[in-house]
Amino acid sequence: MSESLRKAIRRLLGALYAPTRISQFAGVGFVGAGVDVVSLFLLVELTILGPVLAKVISWELSIIVIFVINEYWTFARYGPMGPRALGRRFVRSNLVRFGGFLVTLGVLAGLHYGVGMWYVLANVVGIGAGFFVNYAFESLYTWKVHRS
Repeated sequence: MSESLRKAIRRLLGALYAPTRISQFAGVGFVGAGVDVVSLFLLVELTILGPVLAKVISWELSIIVIFVINEYWTFARYGPMGPRALGRRFVRSNLVRFGGFLVTLGVLAGLHYGVGMWYVLANVVGIGAGFFVNYAFESLYTWKVHRS
């Protein structure tokens, strides 16, 4: 591994290690997880949707809530302002969180259909697994904290 690659990796890891930002991100994540879990439960119990399709809808609802709070609190000092920049970050956030969503959905489906775990509990386990993927990619790609 070249020295310049090592320096770049250290710089990215250093940008990710920000205890206050991690705490804020986790707090926002708990709010988003609450939106996700409640809406998943309501969609499954009050409609004809199964856990996987309901998860797609509950995920996007939680993404909207998470994005707004992260934009104005966790990452408020990162990135340009204005409607166009905000729109680009929202699209990037959805794209980035899609990786975390795939992790969450895979865990939910595997635990619910494969092991028989209650879909709400399987979803919570999946959200925990997707947290680290989301934090790293939101920090580095959506808000580009390593450029500050």
